[in-house]
Amino acid sequence: MLTTESSSHYNNLEKMSIKAILEGINNEDNTVPQAVAKALPQIEKLVTATVAQMKKGGRLFYIGAGTSGRLGILDASECPPTFGVGFDLVIGLIAGGDTAIRKAVEFAEDDKAQATKDLDAYNINGHDVVIGIAASGTTPYVIGGVQQMRARGILTGCITCNLHSPLAAAVEYPVEVPVGAEFLTGSTRMKAGTAQKLVLNMISTTVMIQLGRVKGNKMVDMQLSNHKLIDRGIRMVMSETGVDQDRAKQLLEKHGSIRAAIESRMHE
Repeated sequence: MLTTESSSHYNNLEKMSIKAILEGINNEDNTVPQAVAKALPQIEKLVTATVAQMKKGGRLFYIGAGTSGRLGILDASECPPTFGVGFDLVIGLIAGGDTAIRKAVEFAEDDKAQATKDLDAYNINGHDVVIGIAASGTTPYVIGGVQQMRARGILTGCITCNLHSPLAAAVEYPVEVPVGAEFLTGSTRMKAGTAQKLVLNMISTTVMIQLGRVKGNKMVDMQLSNHKLIDRGIRMVMSETGVDQDRAKQLLEKHGSIRAAIESRMHE
């Protein structure tokens, strides 16, 4: 029995008050960080191996289906604006293609060969890393993809919410976060999805720090794509260099990036 499919600790949900439902969901959600904490040694091994590959010029690929695939795409899509990297460095792929981001594509996750085709479209190579994401750890699209990549000598990892799953057995660096029964039985977009999001945050943020995309505790390479972020960039320049707001704004406008603005001031 997969723990992600085990029966909820609550029953007769339709008879519960709104307050009781919210409290029940919150009670279950509170268990997720504890489960993630137990997986930290596994996450460390995966991140360490990933950093080593990316320092060689490798890319990071996430593959998943449904909620898991969408979470991988979310994490990948947020790396360029947050860390100033190219859109081709961290890539999220979902069973069923981009259509499946918004609308479920029937039986797409059952195609064991499709992930390999999707990855090959990016000319995947031996420096790259592939992390399969599947709450159950049984999704054919994900398992097939990591099996084929590992057979080619490409580094593979996974994030799953069941112990001893076929997916974990298929990769070199499994991350297993068994969160137990969902509040709504089998709805892995809830606790399992939250666990996957937390782990993805850890992976991408730690990788980017290790790749030198952060200074101190600041996102000095973030894209200045709206007024809010420009204002944040000005404050960062002020904080790091001691200049006033007007001078910080001038430096930012002149150099076009927070890092360059800070470094230019350091060399004055």
